[in-house]
Amino acid sequence: MSFYRLSITFTSVALICLGVAIVVRTALAGGGVVGYLLGPLFAAAGLGRLYLTRRH
Repeated sequence: MSFYRLSITFTSVALICLGVAIVVRTALAGGGVVGYLLGPLFAAAGLGRLYLTRRH
């Protein structure tokens, strides 16, 4: 695996973890529209990058 692919994979996993952390933090803080909206969007961006990286 090249350095480029490895860095994209790392960034994708970081985005997924960040999205999950945003949702968990929002839930622990009592809710909020922005957290519940941005968390899944970050996770979806990470999953999309990971999917496209693995597809090639």
